[in-house]
Amino acid sequence: MARPTPELISALRTTAARLREGSPFAWGHMGACICGHLAQTITCLSPAEIHARAMERHGDWSEQSVEHCPASGLAIDHVIDEMLALGMVHSDIRHLERLSDPRVLARVPSRYLRRQEQANAVQYMEAWAELLEDELARVNRHHSPKAAPIQEAAPVKVAPEKAAAVKAEALETTKAAR
Repeated sequence: MARPTPELISALRTTAARLREGSPFAWGHMGACICGHLAQTITCLSPAEIHARAMERHGDWSEQSVEHCPASGLAIDHVIDEMLALGMVHSDIRHLERLSDPRVLARVPSRYLRRQEQANAVQYMEAWAELLEDELARVNRHHSPKAAPIQEAAPVKVAPEKAAAVKAEALETTKAAR
C-alpha cells in the first residue's frame, strides 16, 4: 500500500473531484481511465500525451506497472516514476486500474465496483484518500508526542488554460474512442 503522503492524498482528491464534475472518462484509453486521470493530475500531461507515452509499450496500466523500469528511457516509465515519487507502489497502480485493493474496498459502500464506471472510480479514489489520511494521522500520532496536526498539501493546481486544453482534448479523445 502507498506511503501516506499529503501530496498523494491531494492528488487523489483533486482527481476524484475532476471526475465527479464530469471530466471525460474512458476506461479503455490510457490517458482517460482512472490511472490516466491520476497521472494527469500528478504530471499535468494531457490525456493524449499520457496515452501516447503508454503506447510505447504493450499493456494496460497494470501491465505497465509490472514492466516499469526507471532506466528504460520510455516516457511511460517517467510517468510511473512521478506516481511512485508521491508515495505509490507498483501494486497500487494495479489495484487502481482494477479498483481492487481490499483495504480500499472495505471503505466503499458497495464492494462490487465496475472499473468502467466513472462514479465507481470516484468512490474508489475518495475511499483511498480517506484510508491514506487515516494512516497519515496514525503515523503522525505515533511519531509525535504532542500529536502535531497533519500537514495538508496544497491542492494540485493546473493553470486554467492548461486545464481547459486538457479537458477539451480529453473530450475529443473520448468521442474518438467511442
